[in-house]
Amino acid sequence: MRRLIIFAIVGFFAQLIDGALGMAYGLTSTSLLLAFGVAPAVASASIHMSEIATTAASGISHYKFGNVDKKMVVTLMIPGAISAFIGAAFLSSLPGNLIKPYISIFLLIMGMYILSRFLFKWNPNQEKTTTSSWFLLPLGLIAGFFDAVGGGGWGPINTPALLSRKGAIPSKVIGTVDTSEFAVTTAATLGFILFLGWEQFNYVWVAAFVIGGVIAAPIAAWLVRIIPAYLLGVVVGGFIILTNLHTVLGTIGVSTNNKIAIYILLFILWFVGITFSIRKNSKLGNLVKE
Repeated sequence: MRRLIIFAIVGFFAQLIDGALGMAYGLTSTSLLLAFGVAPAVASASIHMSEIATTAASGISHYKFGNVDKKMVVTLMIPGAISAFIGAAFLSSLPGNLIKPYISIFLLIMGMYILSRFLFKWNPNQEKTTTSSWFLLPLGLIAGFFDAVGGGGWGPINTPALLSRKGAIPSKVIGTVDTSEFAVTTAATLGFILFLGWEQFNYVWVAAFVIGGVIAAPIAAWLVRIIPAYLLGVVVGGFIILTNLHTVLGTIGVSTNNKIAIYILLFILWFVGITFSIRKNSKLGNLVKE
């Protein structure tokens, strides 16, 4: 029961961050399941099944708040759904113990990317231009595949890439990525059902994540216009790094004392990064006002 409560709370905050930032539900939730010793394919399958409900709730909420670019949704979700199904088939054919360290390394790298992206490269005041289909189609293919394989990746790949474009409007990017994810996570779930079977899903875990995520979805869609995205990016990036580092350090045989020292150092660096991000963007805001 304690674990289910933790899953529901994580599902709530993961969706809150995902809906406000355009990423992190899958990565955060999968990282937690991997930390509890769940096999990668089962973890990814369970999270994707829960995301069918959470992405639907999130998409509806973002649409009502006017955060969705309809044309971009279609252009992203079609190739994303196809590659997510292929990714599910690929992950389902691999032994869990063999792939788990590599999935954690992938999630660790994604966490580092998110952290660096929002800590050093975030610039909401850049000059604007448009985003073409030639950019969106391959982006959707890559993001969909890694979303299924890593248990998360649709938001962390799409959102930073789209926000880096000069024509990006943050609220539109976040709402569009979250809304298009419904088709992607549905395709991935179908793939896991076909190649893993229904018996591999833990429906109690799924229900816990769904309850937390559905409650958070409309709140997140409203908060997307209020909470600074740069701050959420730094926080969630650090969380993903810390969570997946446990598996990576265990795989390479790091001792308990060294693990503790590494975690203490990372917590300090994480706190410094959050402080630096707040001060940096506060100064940027003051310069814009002047």
